Amino acid sequence: MDTAFIGIGSMGAAMVPNLVAAGHRVAVWNRNPAPAEALEGVTLLDAPAAAFQHAVVLTMLADDAAVRGVIVDSGALRSARPGCVHVMMATISPALSGELAALHQEAGVAYVAAPVFGVPAVAAAGQLNIVAAGPEQALATVRPLLEAMSRRVWPLGEDPLRANVAKIAGNMMIAQAIQALSEAVALGESYGLRGADFIDIVTNTLFASPSYQRYGKRIATGDYEPGFKLTLGLKDVNLALDAGAARQVVLPAARIVQQRMHAAIAQGLGGKDWSAFGQA
Repeated sequence: MDTAFIGIGSMGAAMVPNLVAAGHRVAVWNRNPAPAEALEGVTLLDAPAAAFQHAVVLTMLADDAAVRGVIVDSGALRSARPGCVHVMMATISPALSGELAALHQEAGVAYVAAPVFGVPAVAAAGQLNIVAAGPEQALATVRPLLEAMSRRVWPLGEDPLRANVAKIAGNMMIAQAIQALSEAVALGESYGLRGADFIDIVTNTLFASPSYQRYGKRIATGDYEPGFKLTLGLKDVNLALDAGAARQVVLPAARIVQQRMHAAIAQGLGGKDWSAFGQA
């Protein structure tokens, strides 16, 4: 499939090779060209607008500001070829998602939201979980691309907002799991129970899930080398709190996590893995 990919950060760089391996023709654009140049089997683009001349555009950008700058303010969306399908894979706010849906309709571009659950190592293995929502025909068109990068695609209907909210809520739960793990390890260690022993028990019994296993190990060993950076984790918790406020939904645990994240960043941990906030 004739595909363009915008945003070659750690996630994008891990995702694109799976598209190439599946036989898709892939062109890429990144603000910093070096990561794009390091990819094999792709064509390099000189501007975001060039990406929207392809049949499908996949975007994996850092935050709302990056999405707005690259997709909207650049004029790329307005200059899209007729019949183009845009798949937004970034974690963005519900407010921006709604705005993008309207802008795409005006531009005659089909809009699909398809954010992902997984870290770069999971992406490289083609084992992401992708939550996807958008027009039925557009979803059918891009599904082979999503399946090339994932272990499962979870369709959530025609409203792109549902996929964005699912991703925000899921990341909020991971952040709360990190808080729970940190508190439990601290309690056990205060009585002489090794954190590694406790994590081994709970992640193989009560909480045998990838997130508990991944972040429990980090907390037990104190290994906070960057995976998903704390600053990005705070961005996602902020998105959850803002989304809740917009619908009068109170999220007290998320508010506590937000405070702990701010404290950790103030201690200089913003560039570490987001599980580091549990030690703040």
